[in-house]
Amino acid sequence: MTDLNAFSFEPIAAAAPAQRRSRQARVAWGDRVVTVGGDAPVRVQSMTNTDTVDVIGTAIQVKELAVAGSEMVRITVNTPEAAQAVPHIREQLDRMGIAVPLVGDFHYNGHRLLTEFPACAEALSKYRINPGNVGKGDKRDRQFAQMIEAACRWNKAVRIGVNWGSLDQELLASLMDDNAKRAQPWDAKQVMYQALVSSALQSAAYASELGLDPNQIIISCKVSGVQDLISVYRALSQRCDYALHLGLTEAGMGTKGTVASAAALSVLLQEGIGDTIRVSLTPQPGEARTQEVVVALEILQALGLRHFNPSVTACPGCGRTTSTTFQELAKQIDDYLRLQMPVWRARYPGVENMKVAVMGCIVNGPGESKHADIGISLPGTGEAPAAPVFIDGEKALTLRGEGIARDFQKIVEDYIERRFGAATAAH
Repeated sequence: MTDLNAFSFEPIAAAAPAQRRSRQARVAWGDRVVTVGGDAPVRVQSMTNTDTVDVIGTAIQVKELAVAGSEMVRITVNTPEAAQAVPHIREQLDRMGIAVPLVGDFHYNGHRLLTEFPACAEALSKYRINPGNVGKGDKRDRQFAQMIEAACRWNKAVRIGVNWGSLDQELLASLMDDNAKRAQPWDAKQVMYQALVSSALQSAAYASELGLDPNQIIISCKVSGVQDLISVYRALSQRCDYALHLGLTEAGMGTKGTVASAAALSVLLQEGIGDTIRVSLTPQPGEARTQEVVVALEILQALGLRHFNPSVTACPGCGRTTSTTFQELAKQIDDYLRLQMPVWRARYPGVENMKVAVMGCIVNGPGESKHADIGISLPGTGEAPAAPVFIDGEKALTLRGEGIARDFQKIVEDYIERRFGAATAAH
């Protein structure tokens, strides 16, 4: 046995995300405001994939995304018909009681649409402008200015969203020429990084010159590689204090997109970089669009930056667990908690911080259950006979028989009512 006295121990500092240092922007519509940056929480954003001209279909999907937890929803505004539909989408959402800001995604013709359809410009809460797609040559500055003038007129926030798939080719060519003259030229990737950051910062500076409040500017520089995203945003955060939107563009489908997004965003968020996030997943066939919101929420909750739903700790299972009882129970409880959260957020403040454990055998089960607010530890082999339930660290009772899942769910419901309902009544 090693003698621990032979080692010198110092207190281990608890890991925590670094403090963010960005400005605070206001994403507003009417008298409703969502703050971004500064000391505001990291916000979750998503985007519809409906045809914006379909007012009802788009409004329904925006509602689904908002209910799932998206705090801003971006919609495509690419044609006069889409621009005309925007105020009607806003009206539909207001009638449904969905107070979520709408972000207009503009490419190529945004200057015309924002100018010719003022009701659209007014109904949106934020404009997304891609500097690489606002025009070429002498048209570029003029058309960019028209969009910024609309933002100033209607007091809207603007996201200057650079994307390496649609980068300003004139700027890139200029930087490549400059690089060729260096005594020791950078590699092509470094030039690309500089082009992304330069495009964003030059456009933001020009927007400020045109009269847009710098506090109303949000910047993004999206790429599709994890290490590339980390490199670019580290450089960007060192050179400005604008609020930053994070997202791995074209992240991909399913596990690949989820893991890549979590890897990239978690590193940056832990370093205090990022004020809004989007997880750009390609939906699996038949999968709900809301999956990208679920992943974004889980990233923030896993980092301890925000809490949206009670967390369910569940073991992966091993040779000691001969049935799927604990798996079914864990899924049932997790699904139930998520389903109830839209109602519980208003009724039981603080319930999102609750921890539930559903464990499959006696090795780690009792310990994890004691650490949770409420937990159940199934016995492993022959799971049906008896399952102790722990509440606030103490063994409360033992469940037996075929109705363990149903009985445990009722215990969870009663616990939430007793603990969080009492807090509501006190206020």
